[in-house]
Amino acid sequence: MPVRIRLQRHGKKGKPFYWIVAADSRAKRDGRYLEKLGTYNPNTNPAQIDLDVDGSVKWLNNGAQPSDTARAILSYKGVMLKKHLLGGVAKGALTEEQVEEKFTAWVAEKEGKIQGKKDGLAKANADAKAKSLEAEKAVNEARITANAPQEEE
Repeated sequence: MPVRIRLQRHGKKGKPFYWIVAADSRAKRDGRYLEKLGTYNPNTNPAQIDLDVDGSVKWLNNGAQPSDTARAILSYKGVMLKKHLLGGVAKGALTEEQVEEKFTAWVAEKEGKIQGKKDGLAKANADAKAKSLEAEKAVNEARITANAPQEEE
């Protein structure tokens, strides 16, 4: 049975929400699946991804082929890296402790980058809000001075 790791669409029209599933490649897109591995919500910025890393690695080691989008998500969350490192354990080049150490270091670095992006987006949003507030104050001041009674001499 050829198994694929792919996205299963949920949500409403215009607001997609995906489950990341391991499914038989002959099953329908939103049909029967073997195991739910996580979720992917592209509606937020940055996209929210919740993924079972160990379950995904297990399916990849058993021969499951990810779709293009699923491969990108798995790579983003470090599943492909962990599979690669576990291949080194099978060959005797690494130990389990070294794999966990390298993987946790990579995850920590990735979380730092994601947090930096979130901080940058929050700062840009705050700057835009402050700029619009200043523009609104200027318009209000101009309106007040235009409507004020003029003194005649």
